[in-house]
Amino acid sequence: MATELAIRFVLGGAIVSVFAVLGDVVRPKTLAGVFGAAPSVALATLALAYAKHGGDYASVEARSMLVGALAFGVYAAACVGVARQPGLPVWIGAAAAWAAWLVVALAGHAALVASGVTS
Repeated sequence: MATELAIRFVLGGAIVSVFAVLGDVVRPKTLAGVFGAAPSVALATLALAYAKHGGDYASVEARSMLVGALAFGVYAAACVGVARQPGLPVWIGAAAAWAAWLVVALAGHAALVASGVTS
């Protein structure tokens, strides 16, 4: 357990550093945060999953991450859409964006199950 945590720490830190450099090169600078967080954590997780469980397991994890990323993109787009609605209560906008995320996440999970990728 401690060894796996140490590997996660070192691998995650190295990948975060690489993405931080990439984020520093990319314009606009607002994208630096995008490159510094999620991709590095995802790559570290996939590398550890591959090392511990093999390629089949890691491929299921990667597909699940793609569904999650798609659902998050829909959520973010919904947040932008509801934020532009004057007079809309925040709780309604938040609920609508969350519902959009939930629909996409559940549909993506159903598609993975139907294709036999995961159970």
